Amino acid sequence: MPDVNIIGVDIAKQVFQVHGASKDGSVVFRKKLNRAQFLPFIASQPSCVVAMESCATAHG
Repeated sequence: MPDVNIIGVDIAKQVFQVHGASKDGSVVFRKKLNRAQFLPFIASQPSCVVAMESCATAHG
């Protein structure tokens, strides 16, 4: 599996859509995680850039 260079996270109230990409921009993974799954998953990833985006209803 290629190395993850950047992880994009879309935050909502109940789930996180997580997308990992390699240095050349190719997709390494796409996952839908609940809040309980998110922290253990991110902690298990190699050091990389994590970019987060949230929709207007994510704050609550």
